[in-house]
Amino acid sequence: MLHGGEYMVTNIGQNQVSGTLLAYQKNSLELSRSSVSANDKGQIGVTDTINLRSESISAATYTGDLRLAGDDDARFNMLRSLVANLLQQQGIKTAIATGERTIDLNSITAKEAQDLISEDGYFGVEKTSERIFQSAVGSAGGDPAHIDAIKEGIEKGFAEAKKAFGGWLPDISYATYDAVMRKLDQWVGQQTTAA
Repeated sequence: MLHGGEYMVTNIGQNQVSGTLLAYQKNSLELSRSSVSANDKGQIGVTDTINLRSESISAATYTGDLRLAGDDDARFNMLRSLVANLLQQQGIKTAIATGERTIDLNSITAKEAQDLISEDGYFGVEKTSERIFQSAVGSAGGDPAHIDAIKEGIEKGFAEAKKAFGGWLPDISYATYDAVMRKLDQWVGQQTTAA
């Protein structure tokens, strides 16, 4: 029986200057082998059992903007492991299809993650805002008369994301939101001019 990591996040607050991220991981593996053999006195059963267990608690200090203190690779690996395990515990797959390829959060490197959120990256402001814009326009049937409902839906989604993260989101989220709203305004302007 194999048990995955259990993680606990403490002390994250909107106005907090620093805090501690605790990662608690408990793993156990049990292997059993049973055999029955016959001899002149009857059957004899033999069971071999091996138990392997490990527990670890890791702590990292982070600043108010959630930058972890310490070695970059160690910080990234700890955060990647934390996110991947939290997703897995919620039944969410850690493999993400980006159109060009599939990325597994369990094995992504710091460089690959940085590339994904870069200006030209799949999760960068431009490509993400374009996907949101296209989805919003498509769900409205391409009708600019629904712009108020489209914007309301995007605002509601953004507010829910903020709420889920304790009232704070990274700067890239705000830049993406602004880019989506700008694209919607341009789209309505072009549709109005064409009509």
